[in-house]
Amino acid sequence: MKNRYVPFAVAKSIYEIDVKFFKQQGVNVLLIDLDNTLDSYKLYHPNQRAFDLVEQLQKEGITIVIVSNNRGKRVSTYANDLKLPYINSAAKPFGFRIKKYIKEHGWNNDEVMLVGDQMVTDVAAAKSAGIRVILTEKIVKEDQWTTRFNRIFGNRIRNYHKKKGNLIDWREIYGKS
Repeated sequence: MKNRYVPFAVAKSIYEIDVKFFKQQGVNVLLIDLDNTLDSYKLYHPNQRAFDLVEQLQKEGITIVIVSNNRGKRVSTYANDLKLPYINSAAKPFGFRIKKYIKEHGWNNDEVMLVGDQMVTDVAAAKSAGIRVILTEKIVKEDQWTTRFNRIFGNRIRNYHKKKGNLIDWREIYGKS
């Protein structure tokens, strides 16, 4: 399997990552997947822990952008509640929309990182866009039908890279610098 699916690091969830880790890694812009990374795909409004995470990241001076393959109202409602910009219909696993957004804002790829829960969409899109990515586990049990389909392939790829030792926990990286 290609390096296209090897993330920079892995985490159980975005909520377990120390926000200072991102600054340590030179991250000024954090792109965060919505469904099963921040919240359930069923929720139109963020829960308190999403608000708390955004507040902590912003205190560290990190710009946050929600990135989702979903369309329209749900993504905009969720992002607007958090007062965050967003990219909906992101066309992940392709990285062209992410790459374009980064370029439009004048950011360097080295200062941008994506956090998402899927190998086939999030990791592939970040790699295609030339940015680092942290792969998380899904935070709720239920998935949309398209996501369930993607996870069949994603879990095979994840297991392969796990056996090869290619999935490094973020804590190992955090402790090295």
